Amino acid sequence: MEEELKCPVCGSLFKEPILLPCSHNVCLACAKSISVHTPDGEPPVQQSRASASSDYDYLLDVDKMSLYSETDSGYGSYTPCQLKSPNGVRVFPPSSAAAAQRLCSLTCPLCHRSVSLDERGLRSLPRNRLLEAIVARYQQHRAASAAASSSGAPKCQLCDRNPVDAAVMCEQCDVFYCNACQQRCHPSRGPLAKHRLVAPSGSQQQPGQAATGQPPATPRKPATCVEHEAENFVMFCCSCRAPVCTKCMEEGRHSKHDIKPLALMWKQHKCQLSQALNGVSDKAKDAKEFLVQLKNMLQQIQESGVEFEACLVAQCDSLIEALTRQKAKLLTKVTKEKEYKLKVARDQITHCTIKLRQTTGMMEYCLEVLKENDPSGFLQISDALIKRVTSSQDQWVKGNLEAKVGPEFHLTLNTDSLLQTILQLDFCQGKGKRLDTPALRVTVDTSMGKYKLMFIVTGAFQKMQMHFRDLQVIHIDTRVCHCDVVFPDVQESPLLKQMQQAAAGNGEDDTVTESPGVETGPSVPPAPLLQLEKCCSRNNSATLAWRVTAPQANPIEGYILELDDGNGGQYREVYVGKETVCTVDGLHFNSSYNTRVKAYNAVGVGPYSKTVVLRTSDVAWFTFDPTSAHRDIVLSNENQTVSCNSYDDRVVLGTAAFSKGVHYWEVCIDRYDNHPDPAFGIARINTVKDMMLGKDDKAWAMYVDNNRSWFMHNNSHTNRAEGGITKGSTVGVLLDLIKHTLTFFVNKEQHGPTAFESLEGVFMPAVSLNRNVQVTLSTGLELPKSRKQ
Repeated sequence: MEEELKCPVCGSLFKEPILLPCSHNVCLACAKSISVHTPDGEPPVQQSRASASSDYDYLLDVDKMSLYSETDSGYGSYTPCQLKSPNGVRVFPPSSAAAAQRLCSLTCPLCHRSVSLDERGLRSLPRNRLLEAIVARYQQHRAASAAASSSGAPKCQLCDRNPVDAAVMCEQCDVFYCNACQQRCHPSRGPLAKHRLVAPSGSQQQPGQAATGQPPATPRKPATCVEHEAENFVMFCCSCRAPVCTKCMEEGRHSKHDIKPLALMWKQHKCQLSQALNGVSDKAKDAKEFLVQLKNMLQQIQESGVEFEACLVAQCDSLIEALTRQKAKLLTKVTKEKEYKLKVARDQITHCTIKLRQTTGMMEYCLEVLKENDPSGFLQISDALIKRVTSSQDQWVKGNLEAKVGPEFHLTLNTDSLLQTILQLDFCQGKGKRLDTPALRVTVDTSMGKYKLMFIVTGAFQKMQMHFRDLQVIHIDTRVCHCDVVFPDVQESPLLKQMQQAAAGNGEDDTVTESPGVETGPSVPPAPLLQLEKCCSRNNSATLAWRVTAPQANPIEGYILELDDGNGGQYREVYVGKETVCTVDGLHFNSSYNTRVKAYNAVGVGPYSKTVVLRTSDVAWFTFDPTSAHRDIVLSNENQTVSCNSYDDRVVLGTAAFSKGVHYWEVCIDRYDNHPDPAFGIARINTVKDMMLGKDDKAWAMYVDNNRSWFMHNNSHTNRAEGGITKGSTVGVLLDLIKHTLTFFVNKEQHGPTAFESLEGVFMPAVSLNRNVQVTLSTGLELPKSRKQ
């Protein structure tokens, strides 16, 4: 409210405020400083001008007034910008005695509307006694508050230690200064020279002031008429919208106006103001609630951004890993081809070398025979030699002198389409069209008693998002067979609505059969039959298989698989495509999911199948994740035992991620040398992995040595507890996402109080250790019984 009580010219609280015709107020002294004396013969500015043109009229008046020379009637040159008040409003110097007799005009510093004053000058403007009384009450309240807070004189607000009594107060800055701080922080020069420094209100006590520091209340004088100073206001002129006295009604210009009692109009206007305030109060309440929503939205945006970034990184890592695996396969093919060519070439070189050696030896022998001069001896062996030479010549035919393999590799890898797809990788903004082939195929490897998921992308990334647009992925990692999902509040997908609208547009007279709201008809597919012998659940994954009982005239274009939220809520689409087997991962542990499937073709959507209930595992089975671990981490024992090659701490995560339920796992200390500080706990997927667990804001851990332990998060160490670990000890981690707490155990006993509370989001098991420690992970355990409630 203080801003409403400050003069727009001087910036201080109003002193003797007067009310301008535009309903704005200025101090009487400030009004004198900004009033302008108009020259003789200049027409006065009409008060009825519209406020939209008042600025332009004001400038025209300034231009007219500047035309008068200094010799005209002693008026002097007009320099409106030479002086300014502390609030930036133009202040005119006092007029000369020669101009004192001329008429005055006053321009409102807020709306710039001009008003011409009569011969009475500023006395013709009414004094705002109501505002003056409010300012007086405000000053009393502020003085009382300052006295109560400081128990005496107000202190300097800029002193660092032991503030002394304030010497002055700046009305514009609203700050108390001692002499030293005023000279240092608020010098009387430059822009601050225009600020008004006054004595602090709490340090002065007027005569007759009460012991509490408040001046005694004085009765307010009734307002008197401006034209008839001896008369009080008793009536209200509705035409002029101003209070009037009795003489004004009888003698003045209000004699023929609409006059009403002052008390009646007072009550009526108070009622109108109260009603208007109620409306403004409701709007202010709505604005406060909206502001709270915006502030809450900031936190939600931050959290959603972090989760979505983690999702994006995991998805891109999955694509990169798939490309790396395919690269390894292609390199294997190239290596095999190269080894085959080398083997064929080496064999051919060996064979040719032997033949060439034999031919060369035979040629040398024949040359020696030709040197002999004995005809009878020559003729005895010549026939045999001729046959040998002819046979040897036949061996070196053209086919034997050609390479069986060439240096070229007749393998062509066309990456243009894949590269174009990667370059077009973007977030899906539209609804998109249905694909004829599934964009994401899930296969399951049940080797070693664990599920391993493989995602095969058969279309562009944005198409994959279109197929799974109703499945908001919070965290997905194809390497660890886990993804957390959130089902949005949508009853049907845009694809289903589009197909139903298309069927309705074709004029098909479909009838409702099994499920309300589903279009069926003679040509739509029948309800698929779920194959119960192939439907199963493992850990937090669910696998479903189905088939169609009979062939259809119109071929089936795809299937729509739906699951509820695990709490008996509404069904949500989780898969759309041609496959008849699907595995959905990342479900909540210890939950029952209802599932159903339906088929569709060009005509419409068929009825739902029977509902099947699948229950996920009560506890989680997982191992350490080699793909996300630091390069110094060494895993063995089917990724259940971990050690390190570095003297520095390195982090390894588990293959499971949790967002709901209660989970417990233990780590056994296999080797413990030189009293290191291994850390155990939970972390986000993007936690820093080259330092101790818990040093960043994405991990919550307990690090422990042979004597004591500490809890650590964001490099903050808390709750030191006595008791450590040795070789053979077990450290248990209890993550309760129902109570949102994290508790640690050493050798089956709770170690210290509850370590962390208010945990929200997706968490993964985590361990950090160096080369002096080796641990083994144990999962699928029952909850400890020694928990402290």
